[in-house]
Amino acid sequence: MNSTSSNPIGIFDSGIGGTSIFREIHQLLPNEDVIYLADSKNAPYGYKTKQQITDLCIKNTELLLKENCKIIVVACNTATTNAIDYLRKTYDVPFIGIEPAIKPAALNSKNKAVGILATKGTLSSELFAKTSELFTKDIDVIEVIGAGLVEAIESGNIHHPSTIQLLEELLQPMLAKNIDYLVLGCSHYPYLISILQKLLPKEVVIIDSGEAVARQTKNVLKNPNLLNSGQKKASIRFYTNRSENILKSFVPEFPVKYLDF
Repeated sequence: MNSTSSNPIGIFDSGIGGTSIFREIHQLLPNEDVIYLADSKNAPYGYKTKQQITDLCIKNTELLLKENCKIIVVACNTATTNAIDYLRKTYDVPFIGIEPAIKPAALNSKNKAVGILATKGTLSSELFAKTSELFTKDIDVIEVIGAGLVEAIESGNIHHPSTIQLLEELLQPMLAKNIDYLVLGCSHYPYLISILQKLLPKEVVIIDSGEAVARQTKNVLKNPNLLNSGQKKASIRFYTNRSENILKSFVPEFPVKYLDF
């Protein structure tokens, strides 16, 4: 067993969205200690410049490295698409990113029409453009910026009528093009799936990246033998730089602490 295998997995996001990724990782790797940083004070990342996003990612990464994290999961599409190349070049630790799952949607779409709901920061990034170009040559891709959705989720207003009305408006251009796949391009958006299922025709398949990110985390840890084979109960720590209450409502079974970062 590698001497650092008992070190924690680090996860960060621009708030509570990455808790959807955390749950997939924790389910697949229940023995692993986890430290999660919710950078809610700076949410959403989607309207910041590439440099601002990179600076926030550096801050989060360095805090997790001080806690001896053996791998860092960038549980934010905007942060991944804008900063992960820099992080991988700069720090000597594996990074797992999250991008919109365009490939499976494009390969399986019968209507040749795929909707992508994401932040401005993700949709305007070079990494997203490259991935999209690679897999969507004969596909009609309807990209919609989910303006206001992260803020609604961060405020705990998921089921508020204003959030439902906003979603209805955002889905209109996709429904007009008869999409049969909807790709969620932000780690916050899986918390909207139950509403989306009611608003979309039942044949539309909703794809998010959480399960794939968990599998990739396991694969990367397996290679240098960094998986934690210990039998003790995993230590799970959540930190937020805003009110603990909203994050706590998403992970009620785990301790949540305020940290000024």
